[in-house]
Amino acid sequence: MTTEASAHVPRRAVVAGGGIAGTAAAIALRCAGWTPVIYEAMEPGATERGVFVTLAVNGVNALRALGLDPAVVLARGFATPLLALRGASGRLLAEVPLGGPLPDGTVTTTIRRADLYAALRAEAGARGVAIVHGHRLRSATPRPGGVAVRFENGHETSADLLVGADGLHSRTRKALDPAAPAPHHLGLLDAGGFTDGPVDPRLTPPPGVMQMSFGRKAFFGWAAAPDGSVWWFANPPRRRPVESGEFTPASWRRYLLDLFETEPAADLIRATGDILGPWSTRDLRRVPVWRGDRIVLAGDAAHAVSPSSGQGASMALEDAVVLGHSLREHAEVPEALAAYVAARRPRVEKVVEHGRRTSGAKVLGPVGAAVRDAVMPALLRRAHRRGDPQAWIFDHRLPGLVP
Repeated sequence: MTTEASAHVPRRAVVAGGGIAGTAAAIALRCAGWTPVIYEAMEPGATERGVFVTLAVNGVNALRALGLDPAVVLARGFATPLLALRGASGRLLAEVPLGGPLPDGTVTTTIRRADLYAALRAEAGARGVAIVHGHRLRSATPRPGGVAVRFENGHETSADLLVGADGLHSRTRKALDPAAPAPHHLGLLDAGGFTDGPVDPRLTPPPGVMQMSFGRKAFFGWAAAPDGSVWWFANPPRRRPVESGEFTPASWRRYLLDLFETEPAADLIRATGDILGPWSTRDLRRVPVWRGDRIVLAGDAAHAVSPSSGQGASMALEDAVVLGHSLREHAEVPEALAAYVAARRPRVEKVVEHGRRTSGAKVLGPVGAAVRDAVMPALLRRAHRRGDPQAWIFDHRLPGLVP
């Protein structure tokens, strides 16, 4: 626990990466008495990768633990407390809750990724956290009592702690361990978009329900926003990762329409002006080294989970809370980082494995898909008779950082 010696704890931190993990980590460090600076690789106003995220109730709880008001951070999102799973024929296989609600009625929320980034950065700025754009990490070198950090643009700085929140292809991870595992392609591509305004009511799902269909050729998900537009994503199976420049916007649209020949997917794709993607979906097998004495990983840099888990953003927020709590509770930085890793590793590795299994169910062949569609309803009913089988994910609670 914190002692008088904690008054001498170094206070300056560099956070590599200004996404969800990095921005939340900086807020947590600020709560713990540190002075963090976020160094983000992209320039201000650059297009954010990704379409939307579903922040599960455990992620909403993590926002509160950071001292943030979910109603403010998630103001541009909408509630999606229920998941409807459909088979290749369109038949409803099951409806399952996406955790919660929390005691105050809060439920899982879907929000555009760019809006979540912007809200978190605004909250960080309001707490005095500086964000420096156009700085991509080049190297990190431990030194006595701290770390020297260099960026691709030639800028150099030093700090008492480096938090590597620089994503799936983290350079911080390689600085910690040159033999660190590379991301693993999960056999799926990812893309999505937002319809240009309201669509035919026959194509609009009920509010509050995230619809997901295994489809005949690819997985498709969609939900209705309060303004009547439909937000959607697609996961075409693909054995090899997509190459940069392999598709033009027009050829990618044709590719998707060839996969989804019937409504609602094809109609929603046609009603979308700008289709985002494709990206390759990847996760990280077990990352052996998460920390040094003054360097630590957070978010996708440490434990990238499949998008199919629905937990990427929530895991990043949970990391931030636990990291801040550990630094506040332990006098010595290496001791604090060890406590953080010990607390987080078992949980996130279990979530990574869960996401991998979920992704695997999307790429079954015709025979496997037929078996899945036939047995899934009974299996889900049996599982839910014993309680929510995903309660271990959704019901996870964290200590608050703000009194």
